[in-house]
Amino acid sequence: MSRNDEWVARDLAVVWHPCTQMKDHERELPLLPIARARGAWLEDFDGRRYLDAISSWWTCLLGHADPRLDAALRNQLGTLDHVLLAGFTHAPVVELSEALVARAPAGLSRCFYADSGSAAVEIALKMSFHWWRNQGRAKKTRFIALAGGYHGETLGALSVGDLGLYKANYAPLLLEQLTAPSPDGYFAAPGESPRDCALRAAAALEALLEQHADEVCALILEPRVQCAAGMRMHDPEYLRRARELCDRHGVHLIADEIAVGFGRTGTLFACEQAGVRPDFLLLGKGLTGGYLPLSVLLTTDAVYQAFYDDYATLKGFLHSHSYTGNPLACSVALATLAALDADGTLARNRERAGQLGAAVAGLAGHPRVGEVRQAGMIVAVELARDGRGRTAYDWRERRGLIAYRHALARGVLLRPLGNVLYLMPPYCVTPDEIALLGTTLAECVDAATAAA
Repeated sequence: MSRNDEWVARDLAVVWHPCTQMKDHERELPLLPIARARGAWLEDFDGRRYLDAISSWWTCLLGHADPRLDAALRNQLGTLDHVLLAGFTHAPVVELSEALVARAPAGLSRCFYADSGSAAVEIALKMSFHWWRNQGRAKKTRFIALAGGYHGETLGALSVGDLGLYKANYAPLLLEQLTAPSPDGYFAAPGESPRDCALRAAAALEALLEQHADEVCALILEPRVQCAAGMRMHDPEYLRRARELCDRHGVHLIADEIAVGFGRTGTLFACEQAGVRPDFLLLGKGLTGGYLPLSVLLTTDAVYQAFYDDYATLKGFLHSHSYTGNPLACSVALATLAALDADGTLARNRERAGQLGAAVAGLAGHPRVGEVRQAGMIVAVELARDGRGRTAYDWRERRGLIAYRHALARGVLLRPLGNVLYLMPPYCVTPDEIALLGTTLAECVDAATAAA
């Protein structure tokens, strides 16, 4: 038995994996035991290497085992491991908050921490609802979310999501949301540009708000890219119109940048591309460069002041997590921000994004590809039975699984989203590695669509 086989056997005896049908591991889905990682590469116990084309669920911004993040973690370990953030504070959380406020859209001046993206979404939903309640607007109890949106898998986050695979079983437990059409450019009508599609979706949002604004707390959306829905991308004009409509109708705007923040779409924050400031900005995943769980909600002083009162009232925001503002995570997050600044990462990402786009450009003419789309360091290829006709493959055909297995055989880790193959590599990826990604992705498209 190889070392890999040994660890797989031990794992399958005791571990239940997330977002996984465990029976697949007995048949066609290989379970990969990873022993170590560095840069853009993972290595298993038998010494085989895999190029991490998805940054390990979109978290490892700078790559694995970055020496600057390693050093920050080691230094903090010798000083303060953890202390509760209720009634206490520490240097890393103060310094990280200052750094985030300095970088965020002007006016976002308060940071509330959690330990996961879903938890940050829960905080935003509760805080928006509670804010309106403190204003005497108790009828505001609902939220608007976009078709195809995804914001996590806790019950509140599921309530404002729109992916049935995650949500359907739990429907009896969930809040009833209002759903606005997605501005996704993939579904543009003949002759429409992505901007036209965004404007059409914004008009539908306007109609929804005109009817329901008095009962709506907030609109929640993923700026520029709806990631779990298949890397669905929309024109920034939708964000501008959404901000205007929320202001006009007295509704909060929640920008879920947990996946797309910190340079993924070409700017530090995706909402910058529309020149808008949300009422709540949610960050996570890459915040610590993939090292430790940490998320944060940024909001305004106007929101903060609405909760400011004597403790013995229902006006205060009584929400907590045991590891809120953990010093180890905050120290690594600070090192991540410093590394992004020192490396000129955003400028280099624009160059790398051009290389990624060039590496997959040839797939746009493939007879089984409906679209090749890109937002910064995110590239997606949509498989379609008749190419530009965009007739989707039946999900039960598991074309993505075929692509996944083919990529692993080539030493590349992909994790397709249904019929969408995508690349979201660490920012340390090299031109040679990008070339490998492009070649492998082309092979995966051929392999996955070989049987029409």
